[in-house]
Amino acid sequence: MANKWRTFSYSARQDQLHRVRRMVFLALGFFLFYLLLTTFGFFNKALNTSSMEPGLRAGDRMIFGSRLIFRLLPDEAARFQLNRGDIVLVDMAEGETPLLRSLLDPVVRFFTAQQLDITGRTERQFVKRIIGLPGDQISMTGFVIRVKPADSPYILTEYELSRRPYDLTIPQGPALWDESLPFSGTLGSIVLGEQECFVLSDDRSNTNDSRTWGVLPLDCIVGTALFRYWPLNRIGLP
Repeated sequence: MANKWRTFSYSARQDQLHRVRRMVFLALGFFLFYLLLTTFGFFNKALNTSSMEPGLRAGDRMIFGSRLIFRLLPDEAARFQLNRGDIVLVDMAEGETPLLRSLLDPVVRFFTAQQLDITGRTERQFVKRIIGLPGDQISMTGFVIRVKPADSPYILTEYELSRRPYDLTIPQGPALWDESLPFSGTLGSIVLGEQECFVLSDDRSNTNDSRTWGVLPLDCIVGTALFRYWPLNRIGLP
């Protein structure tokens, strides 16, 4: 009986050890999958300003598709992933993040449910709408952008070139508002370079965007909004 008990105990301990190992391997596998998914695939972002009203509001949460993977592809492939009218995440943080923080940031985000950012870049990331792509000639009248795409002889409004309809918040400026000021609603003709884009807020009042930043390099675009999952009563395409 004693020998049978020792044999059973050993077998039980081995089974338990195997179960623990499987759980550890599954947890590590899930964590690695999460890191790959959030780095090269998808990530979530909460909108904390009213700059994209009326379509988006402060507190809206969206899933973004990361554009990091497309930077490894030829320029044409990267450019194809951006479309006029898309809602994008713009990273305006200057300089490179230290290597150690870059490595630890996904781990910290994972265990804090995306609430803690140790890189400091989140505060310099903004949700905007991409209006102009490389080669476009753009101008603004009455807060609405006119675009002449590089491959087209026609000048069209931003609405006509967007894949999905959207509304703007058009401010009522003073009668004597100086048209040379960034938020006047008027912009002279600009031709975007090969790696440049132009982004705007849907609220066309005094919110920072390419009117104050100037044209941006494509590398500033780190993600494209795919789906709004919060609040539940407005779930769907952003």
